[in-house]
Amino acid sequence: MERGSFDARHDFDALPLSPDVDVRCAQSSEIAALSEMAHRLVPGVRIEAAELSKYLTFDPQSILTFSRKGLLLGGMAFLFLNDRGHDALLLDEICLTAPETRHLASAKDDVAAIYIWAIAATGRGIAGLGKAAAHLRQLRFRGADCYAQPSTVAGRDIMRATGFAPVPSFQPDLWCYERPWHRRPMPGAIIQARSFADARY
Repeated sequence: MERGSFDARHDFDALPLSPDVDVRCAQSSEIAALSEMAHRLVPGVRIEAAELSKYLTFDPQSILTFSRKGLLLGGMAFLFLNDRGHDALLLDEICLTAPETRHLASAKDDVAAIYIWAIAATGRGIAGLGKAAAHLRQLRFRGADCYAQPSTVAGRDIMRATGFAPVPSFQPDLWCYERPWHRRPMPGAIIQARSFADARY
């Protein structure tokens, strides 16, 4: 994860929707540019455009683009894991550089966990995170918590500022964001009239 910082803390599911940045599912014609951007901005990324295209074909909702006035500013890629993939992630039994599709949820499967594969964005592109979070509040995804492994200081700052925290697992440096509607209320907490559950819709 690269390029961008958050001074204030914002829950991932409560990030503002920036009107300046358009976020949508990637088209196959954009994969080469996204791959180049990921190689340039995210340390350790080795996946090539052809492999990225394979995952986009398997799940067209797994890669998002961030753009402004037609200019590509970046993108975000996810692995939508099934139950087997979720277990494999926690047990460090999944190859995250080239995951097998048996670990991924098909369109017919429930998504058990969302792994944020990469965020690559320049300049204002990072403001697209709010709309990316909204993408993950669709019915298909809203039951799944989010996981990530930050690879830069900036990425770690973004994780910390958006409600992610390190979790115990065999997977090194794994961070998790628990969806607000999964959290138990704190004892004595005041429940507001509008809850995070509203954000799902």
